[in-house]
Formats: sequence, structure tokens, C-alpha cells
Amino acid sequence: MAPSSPSNSSLQPLSTAENDLQPFFVLHKASHQWKDRTSAGQGKPRKRNKLSLRSSQSANEPEGSSAEECDRHLCRKMKIEAFDIVWTKIESTIKDVLRDINASVFNDIQQWAMECFDTTRLVGEPSIAEATRSFPVLNNTTPLKLYTALVITRNIEFVDDIMTFEELGLFLKSHGCHVAMLSSMEFSLRNGIAGCLKALLREFLGSSFDSPDIQTLASWYREQDNYNKPLVLIINDLERCCGSVLTDFILMLSEWVVKVPIILVFGVATTVDAPRNIFPSHALECLCPSMFMLGTPAERMDAIVESVFIKHCTTFNIAHKVAQFLRNYFINQDGTVTSFIRALKVACLLHFSMEPLSLVQGRVIVEDQLSNSGLSPETMMKYLEELPSYARNKEVDETKKSMAEGLSELLTVKKLWSTVVLCLYEAGKYSGVRLLDLFCEALNQVLYPSKDSVCNKRDEKDHGLSSSNDPCQQYSIMQSGGCICQIVRKVRDLPSGKLDQLIESWEKLTEDISEIHEKLKILKSSIRCKDGKSSHRNSKDISKRGVSKGSINNDKDSRMSNLQAIAFLDDLVRNYLRPIEGIPFHEIFCFKNVEKLQLVLIGDPRRRIQVDLLEFHNILRCSCCNKSGKALLPSMHDSSIMYSLAQEHGDLINLHDWFQSFRTIVLQHTNKRKQKSKQTPLPKKRQDTSRSEDQNEASIQARFCRGVTELQITGLVRMPSKRRPDFVQRIAFGI
Repeated sequence: MAPSSPSNSSLQPLSTAENDLQPFFVLHKASHQWKDRTSAGQGKPRKRNKLSLRSSQSANEPEGSSAEECDRHLCRKMKIEAFDIVWTKIESTIKDVLRDINASVFNDIQQWAMECFDTTRLVGEPSIAEATRSFPVLNNTTPLKLYTALVITRNIEFVDDIMTFEELGLFLKSHGCHVAMLSSMEFSLRNGIAGCLKALLREFLGSSFDSPDIQTLASWYREQDNYNKPLVLIINDLERCCGSVLTDFILMLSEWVVKVPIILVFGVATTVDAPRNIFPSHALECLCPSMFMLGTPAERMDAIVESVFIKHCTTFNIAHKVAQFLRNYFINQDGTVTSFIRALKVACLLHFSMEPLSLVQGRVIVEDQLSNSGLSPETMMKYLEELPSYARNKEVDETKKSMAEGLSELLTVKKLWSTVVLCLYEAGKYSGVRLLDLFCEALNQVLYPSKDSVCNKRDEKDHGLSSSNDPCQQYSIMQSGGCICQIVRKVRDLPSGKLDQLIESWEKLTEDISEIHEKLKILKSSIRCKDGKSSHRNSKDISKRGVSKGSINNDKDSRMSNLQAIAFLDDLVRNYLRPIEGIPFHEIFCFKNVEKLQLVLIGDPRRRIQVDLLEFHNILRCSCCNKSGKALLPSMHDSSIMYSLAQEHGDLINLHDWFQSFRTIVLQHTNKRKQKSKQTPLPKKRQDTSRSEDQNEASIQARFCRGVTELQITGLVRMPSKRRPDFVQRIAFGI
């Protein structure tokens, strides 16, 4: 029994390794030479030689390699921790924002539900004897209408509505309501009215019943002293429910409304007329509807962008191309906030996996804590020198700033940029500009030239070189186009009352930024001074020259005030709207690889299959394939061999030539064996060898047919047609 224990112990790691194999690895075949060596049973000296070689190599390795490996492992671990910290903060911020957006609507629904409950109780509460009877209370004073809230979600997909109605249910429960949540799947023809009742009792009573009955709910509501709280039933998607089943359910509830005063809350994704398209007239007469409007997906998206990227709940940010891709992904994909959040999480994960210094985001970025970031100074400086912006900064500016100064400068510039964007968005509310569009435009470096070029243009225009008659055209902000130009045009046409409101909102936004706040004070004082002069002058003009002259002066003064506001915005854009991509060390915080993000979210499966088939050695990393380079070996998978051979052909592949090339590669090892066997021929075994050759030929043909079929399934080749049965057509070209 003793010798068997080592064999068992040696088999255990093999079994775990086989369980951990990936699907692509299973397709790889071992080399015949490795099998021959293991079958010979004389591998111990070789294994000892390998160990001695490894030990000698490890002894000759410098001591710094182990330190670098340890530092790399620590860096990977800390990047994961930093990603968890950053994404947890972003996710909690998004949840708080969505909850705040719906807070006012939830309060209105809760107050409406309590009012409906009080109105229902005015009819009178049934006695215990009446409540426990198996039939409803029917008299002349019974209100046969169910109070119904139609919550208009205005979503194409109901993915966002699931979380919204879950939050609504929790909100109503916290304010003293019995709440039941039923999905549209409960109201199907398969479940029927019995399935609806069973789900309703399970939600309210917390247990399932084999023979559900509405009388059970009435008894529970009366006997357990639960009648002091309203019963609220939430159905998150009205349009997806079966109309006939829901109609029967509503008619039944209307008969029991005295014993079971249920208040209905329907989620409506389209219009208010949706109940008319679903229910017949006699079912609509049982409803007393009230309408509540939730925020649109665009409004929720603007709130998320403001809290995550503009007000910077974390240091993570995205580049211009990534922002454009996420915007188009939100608009063109399904228009749901859920898909945008998922795409944002993927972008954040890719950034932390690709950028070595991204772990800095997990800590407070102050000068005294940079030394405790977890990396050695040598490693951190090595990563810093690899940043393109750091290299450019060293060429342009020879002043060697420390990393702490560079990061603090970056955070200061980001704060100024955020303040300018918020000021522009406050002015854009008068023209209906979306923050998501403004955010994408504010990140674009191409639209905003450097300060020197802008100053040269301003000097030329000040000297009379501009041919435009519009005084607003002298500002570079008017020539950028897009959302910002639209905002400035709206500010130019704002009346004096709205302009004063806009300046007051700007004051609140720039309280923490002293340099911008001082400029705003100058603007406000000059506008007030002009308003005071114009009012004094108009009183004299009205008494001497009439009303028309005073109105003309008022128009001129308001025009000048608007021009000063435009000059203020132009100064903000030129001096402070600096995108993060133009700042040194921005690679630490900003994700820019839009191609990688697009590949993960949208994907290119055909290209991915081609890459995997042609560059399989990068995935398998086996010894035989790495040594051969690009040469084809029989140990490779058949599909990889065949697709590599297909690259030598054009649009059409001759099946015979393709098979012969495949056969030549597969038989490389067997041909070497034959040459060795010819040196010591055995005439008695010629018949056996001929049979094995026939079997080998048949297996090669079967493998070839299977490989062609796999390439057809993956969409890389098209099978032969009747006109040309000997040719296969290639479909995919290039990578």
C-alpha cells in the first residue's frame, strides 16, 4: 500500500488542472514527442537536469528582479482595491442622484395614497362578522372605484423602471403602507386569475396558498389589526400585462374594495391613453385614475453626468472620444441609464487594468500621502516617465516639478473646468441644452485653440481687421459652433430680468473660486450701474422727448449688458475651460482607449475568431508552438492549421489543394517515423502497417471535413455550391 500513495498524490494536481482548463485549451493537442518521452519512463535524469538548469539560472538572476516582481504583484493588488473604492463611490453617488430625482414624485404618490385611503374609510369600516364573510359588502354607499395612480416613466425599455418601482415600494413601506410588488409576468394567460391571487397573497401575507381566495386577504387585513394602513399594489409595466386577466383582476378588486381597499399603482411607459387601449369600458369605469410624471431618461442622464463627471465625486474621468462613444451608446443602443452605467463600469475597470498608476485614485491625493501609495519611488518614477504628457512637459518646460505639485495642479484645473461647465449649463437651460452634449463638447481640445492664438485673433479684431458687423462675432466663443455657441446666442437675446437671475445663479456656482467670483462681481456692478443710469436717463427722456426715445435707450443698455455677459463667458472659456487631456499626468485619472471599450461593449466576433485562430500561440503559450514561431505544426488545432493555410488563397480555395496542404502538415511526424522504420524493415508487419495507413488516411479526411464545418459555422468560409463543387469561398478578409 505504501507505493500507491505517491501515485495518488501525484494525480491530485493533475485533476485540479484539468478542471481549470479553458474551452480553447481543450482543443489543443499535446506533442507526440512529449508523449514518447513520458511513455519511455526515463524522464528522471532529464527532470533533474532541468531543475539544475533552473537553479543555476535563478542563482545568476539579479536580486532586483524579485523585487520588481513583488512590486508588480503589489501594484496589481492595490489597483483592484482602488477600483473597488472608486466604483463603489460612483455607484452610491448614482443611486443617491436617482433617488433625489424621484423624491418629489414619491412624496406626491405617498400623500395621494393616504388621501385615497382616508376617503375610502369614510364609507365606514365593516365589522368583524362582515369582514370574515365569503362575499363582498354590496350596498348603495359602496364606492365601486379603485384609486389608481398612472406613473408615466417615458422609457422604451423597462430595465430602468424595475429599480425605480423598487425604490417606490421601499419608500411607501417606510411611510406606513402595506406594499405588494407584482410584475407583468404574473398577469399572463398561463397564470390566469388564480396565479394573480396567489402572487398577491404571497406579497402581503408572506406565505403561499394552494387554493388562493380574496377572502383570505380580507380576513388577514381585518383580524390582524392591519386595517389602519393602506394596501398598495404596484404593477411596474402595464403595457406588458395580459388585458383579459388584468381586467378580471380589477373587476374582482372593485367588488371587495370595502373589505380590501387596495390602491393600484401602474407603471406606464408610453402615454396616458394606455389604459384605454388595454381595458374595456366596464373595467375603466371601476378606476379613478391620477397621473404622476417621472423624469425622462435624458434628465436622469444629465443628473448622473453632473454628479459623476462635473462635480467629480471621484478622480476618475473620461476623454473626449470615450464620452462621445458613451453618449452614442446611450442614445442608439436602448436609451436606458442601466446600459450607460454598465458601460461606465467597464470603462473604469479597463482604466484600472491598463494604467499602472491608477491606484493613486484610491487614496487622497495630497503631497504627504503620495509616499504611502504602495509603490517604491523608483517604480513610480519609471511609470511616470512612460506617460506621454510627462515626456512632452519635460521637453517644453524644464522646471522639474514634483509629482505632488503636478497632481495638485491637475485637480485645480479640473475644478476650474467644472465651474465653467456648470456656468455654461446654467445659461444653457434657457435654450434647452443637454448637459451630456455640453460635457462632450467641453472635453474636445480641437474646438478651443491655445491662449496665444486666441489673443492674436482678438488683437486683429480689435485693430479693425474683422469684417463682421455683429459685435458678438469678435469673441472666439461665437465661432466654435455647437452647444456653446447656441448658449451664447441665447444669452445675447436674454431680457434683463432673466439675465439678472442668470448672474445670481453664477454667483452661487463660483463662490469657491475667488478669481472667477471677482470677475463676476465686476460684471454685476457694471450692469447695475448701467441700469441705474438708464433708469435716471429714461425718466428725463419721458418728460422731455417722449416714450420712444426712452425705449431705444433701454434697448441699447440691455444690449450692452448682454454683451458684457458674453465677454464674461468668453473669458471663462478661453482661460479656464481646459480639457483634462491637455494636462500633465492626466493618464492617471483619464480613460482614453475608446477602441478597447468599443471592442468590449459592442465587440467584433468575426475578427476575434480570426485573431484567435491565427495567433493561438499567444493564448495557449505551449512550448512546442512558441519554439516554432509562425511555422505550422501537427500538434496545433486543425481549425488553426486550416485557416492559416487559407490565407495563402484568394476568394476561392481549391478543396483538393487545401486538403493536400493540410495532410502534409498533419503527417510531418509520421513521415519522420517511417524514415526511421525503413532502416530496420520488418516484412511480417507490412500488412498491419498498410491497414494503419488506411485508417490514418480516413481519420485525416474526417478531421479535414470537421475543420471545414467549424470554419463554416464561425462564418469564415462558405461551402461549395453546385456550380463549383470543388471550391470553397472565403467570406472574411483581413484583421
